[in-house]
Amino acid sequence: MSTGWEDRAEGLIAWARKPGHDAYWLYRDSFFELVPPPGRRTLEIGCGEGRVSRDLRDRGHAVTGLDAAPTLVAAAADADPASEYVVSVAESLPFEDGSFDLVVAYNSLMDVEDMPAAVGEAARVLESGGRFCVCVTHPFRDAGRFETRENGAPFVVTGSYFEEGTYEFTAERDGLTFTWASRTYPLASYMRALEEASLLVEALREPVGFDDRDRRMPQFLHLRAVKQ
Repeated sequence: MSTGWEDRAEGLIAWARKPGHDAYWLYRDSFFELVPPPGRRTLEIGCGEGRVSRDLRDRGHAVTGLDAAPTLVAAAADADPASEYVVSVAESLPFEDGSFDLVVAYNSLMDVEDMPAAVGEAARVLESGGRFCVCVTHPFRDAGRFETRENGAPFVVTGSYFEEGTYEFTAERDGLTFTWASRTYPLASYMRALEEASLLVEALREPVGFDDRDRRMPQFLHLRAVKQ
């Protein structure tokens, strides 16, 4: 994953830019409720084709977007020439200490090679008192699967929730197909990374699904942490 989604960038661009096509459009408002008002400078880690960065820009943020995939960075810059976009990896950010007052990582921490290192780098480039806003697939959601699409279907964890691992799955919707590759972490792994980076969690949300089956289960984990 050191090159991000470069090998499937065009597919991701098509998937992400179809309005209402995936969960982002359902959950972005609940995420942005945790995001502080615009300050001096905002960094998005793992910006992909730029939809979160554009939403931040539309809310008044001075945005720098960063991603490991050159094709995605080029697409983000083309769609948003007013903002800055950089090709680099989350584990080695090309910015000075304290360069930002806000860092955002929307569904990217589970896709990097070294999640604790990425959290440490986010903390390094934050100024004292700066905020780190994160969305990840909920760790318990990643640990298992519903047996069927039916309402009331059992949610089954066949392995161990506590094991870190990798997975791939292919989604097909509205004529588009995309294969996701990601990592799984228990909640304690994320919390330990924040703790070691001197980031204190000050807000946490577990937004649930939107149908009768998924409403029983948190879909994502949203949190905001402050640099000590």
